[in-house]
Amino acid sequence: MFVLLGALFVARLEQFVQWRYGVPGAVALALLAVGFKARNANCTALGAVILVLPMVQA
Repeated sequence: MFVLLGALFVARLEQFVQWRYGVPGAVALALLAVGFKARNANCTALGAVILVLPMVQA
């Protein structure tokens, strides 16, 4: 049950980010997720920076 709710939350979050910040937001979210799963700090940091940039400029 928790897996289904988690997947639904992630799908909604991805849709919101793509709607609000476009394709770069979706790419940043994907980099963030891949970085966490692979325990790669560079990938995670790059995804976080790309995700924060449109928020700061707005």
